[in-house]
Amino acid sequence: MTLDTLTFYFTTYGGIAIFIIVLLEYMNMPGFPAGVIMPLAGVWAAKGNIHFAVVMLITLAAGVLGSWILYFLGRMGGNLLLEKYVRKFPKQRAAIERNFDLIREKGFFGIFLSKLLPMVRTLISIPAGVLKMNFMKYTISSALGVFLWNLVFVGAGYLLGDTVFAYLAIT
Repeated sequence: MTLDTLTFYFTTYGGIAIFIIVLLEYMNMPGFPAGVIMPLAGVWAAKGNIHFAVVMLITLAAGVLGSWILYFLGRMGGNLLLEKYVRKFPKQRAAIERNFDLIREKGFFGIFLSKLLPMVRTLISIPAGVLKMNFMKYTISSALGVFLWNLVFVGAGYLLGDTVFAYLAIT
């Protein structure tokens, strides 16, 4: 997905586009990098197209919903899903095992921390579901981590505005 495409969706569909694109990113769908999506939403808010607080609420809701979907995917059939995934991507086994260990050892705090780490932040939800982590604790720790992650990226776009937009257009 290109910057022009994202800008088109944001301009044409507004907050709905932000929600859907962020939801897909939190579901670990390819082509939706947070490093582009979140700052662009912040730039959009800085330009007055949407209020910053609204962007934060939209991205938080999308991030939590995406995390819930992966959590329940893990809870309903995660072991089977993980085995298929590891067969297809055997090099990922160690990373997945680290996610399980993180949840077992750190619980609530492990989920919060994982939501702040690239790659891990989307993948941690499935092991949390497989381990049948308490859903309320999972939701709170996920929401806190998602909020902080989004705040950094959306905030950077908002504060740096056109500078970020120009940089993203170049890369």
